[in-house]
Amino acid sequence: MLRIAIQAKGRLNEDTMSLLADAGISVAASKRKLVAQASGFPMEVLYLRDDDIPQAVEMGVADIGIVGLNEVAEKGRTVCEEMKLGFGACRISLAVPRDVDYTGPEWFSGRRIATSYPHILSKFFSLHQVNAEIHEIAGSVEIAPAVGMADGIFDIVSSGGTLVQNGLKEVEKVFFSEAALISNLHLCADKRTDIEKLKFRFRSIVDSRGMKYVLMNLPQKSLDEAVAILPGMRSPTVLPLADKDWCSLHVVLPEDQLWEKIEQLKALGAEGILVLALENMIK
Repeated sequence: MLRIAIQAKGRLNEDTMSLLADAGISVAASKRKLVAQASGFPMEVLYLRDDDIPQAVEMGVADIGIVGLNEVAEKGRTVCEEMKLGFGACRISLAVPRDVDYTGPEWFSGRRIATSYPHILSKFFSLHQVNAEIHEIAGSVEIAPAVGMADGIFDIVSSGGTLVQNGLKEVEKVFFSEAALISNLHLCADKRTDIEKLKFRFRSIVDSRGMKYVLMNLPQKSLDEAVAILPGMRSPTVLPLADKDWCSLHVVLPEDQLWEKIEQLKALGAEGILVLALENMIK
């Protein structure tokens, strides 16, 4: 049986629980429990702080974990990145007061930078030969310049709204992160097999996100032109209709291309176009 470590609470917890549910895995809410039994897959869930998950996986306390890649990089733990999961996207950036005339990474030389990610920041400064004072603080990093604790900050940025509210501007995007499935390096063959089964479920869910299943009736004479603009997973599915001058065309499309393609298909005479949500896509 696998043991998976997930965030007990916070921004990744809800997305992780949703992913597990979509994969047919039911887990009781933590309610201050450390470990919960899952149903639908041979697995138990260990609830931890996100910054403890990489260490737990490295030590073998958990076989696998779901955590942001920023925590993996910051803690420097030796684990295997199995797959990115497509949620929890963010970046860790350097920001300075809005009125600063920023000239490049060298601006930080001789200045104090507040951050919760000193390891990642130290590597960036080393790469750019910047000699700055890194001041590690646990929370409320964005207020450090306003209260005189630091000249700039290095912190997680999602939309950038928090920076604006605190009179800051983003000047260097240093590290891009998202949630990932990680594993211990020394698992037995049976557990490796179970991980592959779990990844198969996860991948079908991740691959289906942002995709739509489209069905339509199309004049047979327009088929070649339609196929040219609609490359499906391999190619569109074409089915005959009772009327030999018409066919049924089925295709999976990225959501950001949907309306453009529908307009092109209608111009070719497509009718009865149905757009369906895609729950899972198994390649």
